[in-house]
Amino acid sequence: MKSVKFTQNMNTKTIITEKMTYGGNCIAKIDGKTVFVPFALPEEELEVEITDSRRGYDNAKIISVKNPSPHRISAPCPHYGVCGGCNMQHIEADFQRELRKGILKECFERNGITPPEIAVIHGKDFFYRCRFRFSDGGLEARSSNTIVPIQTCMVAEECINDWLSSVPFEKRPRGKCRVFGSEKMLPSLDGKNIIAAPEEVKLQNAQKMSKGAHKNLKQTKKRYEGMLPSAEHTAKVCIRDKKIEFDVRGFFQSNLEMLEKTADVLCERFSGKSALDMYAGAGTFSVFLADIFENLTLVEHNRDAAVFAAKNLARKNARIYGISGAEWAAKNTALRFDAAVIDPPRSGMEKETLLYFCRASLPDLRCLSCDPSTHARDAAALIKAGYRLKKLFLLDFYPNTSHIESLGLYTHD
Repeated sequence: MKSVKFTQNMNTKTIITEKMTYGGNCIAKIDGKTVFVPFALPEEELEVEITDSRRGYDNAKIISVKNPSPHRISAPCPHYGVCGGCNMQHIEADFQRELRKGILKECFERNGITPPEIAVIHGKDFFYRCRFRFSDGGLEARSSNTIVPIQTCMVAEECINDWLSSVPFEKRPRGKCRVFGSEKMLPSLDGKNIIAAPEEVKLQNAQKMSKGAHKNLKQTKKRYEGMLPSAEHTAKVCIRDKKIEFDVRGFFQSNLEMLEKTADVLCERFSGKSALDMYAGAGTFSVFLADIFENLTLVEHNRDAAVFAAKNLARKNARIYGISGAEWAAKNTALRFDAAVIDPPRSGMEKETLLYFCRASLPDLRCLSCDPSTHARDAAALIKAGYRLKKLFLLDFYPNTSHIESLGLYTHD
């Protein structure tokens, strides 16, 4: 156990931090009790103040850094520590990646898996993010509903910062607003490469959507929860010469440079006649898979995204299901494919979906994840079912944050 020194002020304590945990906090021990400290690095001597005490752990804030890590730097953003976005700008970029890599590895080891050497794929460390959710014209403060009225963001793409600087704070949309802009976005009719879409009340009537949009969509329910597609909120991006359309109010990747690099790795040495794209979204990865496989099956529970997938995959070799992975798996237990791409939400695969893949014994699975804990949990089930984790990648989509995306390549003999 690391030693603990007490200062003269009984409200503060001097600690030496240990490892960094998922979420970006470092841990230390005070009288045997675990303490979580944000904005710290491993093996630093810090003076901290306990801000919140729970039965099993405490939270603390840094009062002073007595012996800093050699990897500690001054954060370049004036909003750092106040804005609720970045939480690792105080760490050298290369060491950030080493920390995220270590956290990913530990998640797999906790699930009884010794992963192969983790390869790191990364792009720019700043000015990479193309997708934001603003609140009342700004960003929410850390652990607060207070709004930070920013004029520029160190991780935003240039066109986002152009929008922030050209639209006065008081004239920006109130409430929640989705903003998407990128140099890879094809300009709209008015020549702009940015869309600001205030969030609206979700609708529940698929009958209001154009009939043509559902031409290739296999539906099982007439009602769903989502937003009606509109030309005003539709963006089109060009990724590795592929044009992809989507509604900016829904989900899409926020780092298009990393999306290109991920698509390259995902499709490398991928082969076969038929492939399944589970949790397909707007068909983002399937537009690349269509160049490899003769037949594609896409499954996406969000009907709005599925409609865009049908448009993006406007070719005969793609069959699209606008239902949940669990529902599809329950109805198609006998279907088999040569390969599959799985990109589940943060919660991981649904139980029924995971069971399908465990029983299907597909020769080649490529699993993306935005949460290392659920990725490792699902990986343990796949490995128990006979799959082998051949390669593991840290996909550094969000530099200067503790967010971890990963890609696992699994084979089954």
